[in-house]
Amino acid sequence: MDGRPGADPDTVTVLWCTTDGDERTRARALLLRSAAAMLDVPESEVWVEHEPGGRPYLGGAGGGLRVSVAHTRGALAIALSERWPVGVDVEGVRELRAAAMGRAWFHPAEADWIGGLPERERPLAFLWLWTQKEAVGKALGRGLRDGGMSRAVPLPSPWPPGPRPSLVPRPLPEPRDVLSLAIGVDGGRHVVGVALHRDGAEGSGEGAVRLQVRRV
Repeated sequence: MDGRPGADPDTVTVLWCTTDGDERTRARALLLRSAAAMLDVPESEVWVEHEPGGRPYLGGAGGGLRVSVAHTRGALAIALSERWPVGVDVEGVRELRAAAMGRAWFHPAEADWIGGLPERERPLAFLWLWTQKEAVGKALGRGLRDGGMSRAVPLPSPWPPGPRPSLVPRPLPEPRDVLSLAIGVDGGRHVVGVALHRDGAEGSGEGAVRLQVRRV
């Protein structure tokens, strides 16, 4: 990766790592360090604040950046954008009653897609969609309230994902100004979902939006 992260305002930077505990504190530290590096300012000039609903935002010199933070047991991820509201989520791949959970919570087309896969692939497929839904809720600033779990997100194509996944987010069926994707990291042991809200931008396609994803 050339230059500083996020130098292109149409690029969303996603950083992730595995941990051996204290994910919340480490995610906060990574966010502050990365934002300061992106802005080329001392870390002391950036701090984290929270909206009433808990959504983090940066104060001080970081006030112009859009950020999101996620952590699960053993892993964390952050997303930063100079232009768009963003959301990120991370989940560890594990055994799940994926078909039943999809039928209970997801859009019918998504539940049908999961149910049509070989059983061994269903937990990963479920998390592929779940992480995007969580990320979309964060990018929109309202979490999973008001039917967020049943909000359809792009189905992956091809499936299963290959070793070089696309880093171009795709628009949701509705609203079209929200784009999302999921990627496998840590040798397939975790899934990171990312979303951005183009917030009234003209057009509805992917446009020039790109992701930079790296382990730290």
